[in-house]
Amino acid sequence: MSQAMAASGYPLLIPGPGRQSAPHQYPPAAWAYLGDSIYELFIRSLCLNPPRRMGDYHRRVVEHVKAESQAKYLHNILMHLTPQELEIIRQGRNAATAGPKRVSAQIYQQATSLEALLGYLYISQPNRLTEILTLLQAEILLTDPATPAP
Repeated sequence: MSQAMAASGYPLLIPGPGRQSAPHQYPPAAWAYLGDSIYELFIRSLCLNPPRRMGDYHRRVVEHVKAESQAKYLHNILMHLTPQELEIIRQGRNAATAGPKRVSAQIYQQATSLEALLGYLYISQPNRLTEILTLLQAEILLTDPATPAP
């Protein structure tokens, strides 16, 4: 069975249960690029309930997706990561480009490394991705009582 190919020549990533591909065929910056969208969708989903005004949704989402929050959440889940995941974190940190001027390079690198981990796990280990997102949700619940529990 052949994989569909994107214009870039990489396999087309189509979400699906248990779908796996070789994550090391992508550079760490690509993991972070994918992980950024996964994290954004995850946070938007968490902040959706209870129903509220669009401006309120936006403010809550921005609070959780900013680099400082991502770096803090990563720090708080490090003890739950495997040696392989810590290596992905290192590679993601080293792949970080210059970030926004409002945050330090170290904070931006940490945020990028969290995104890289999420992207890597999306490609290779969707069940582990779910576990990591559950850990992140627990961290978010500690800092944002307005976020509903599952």
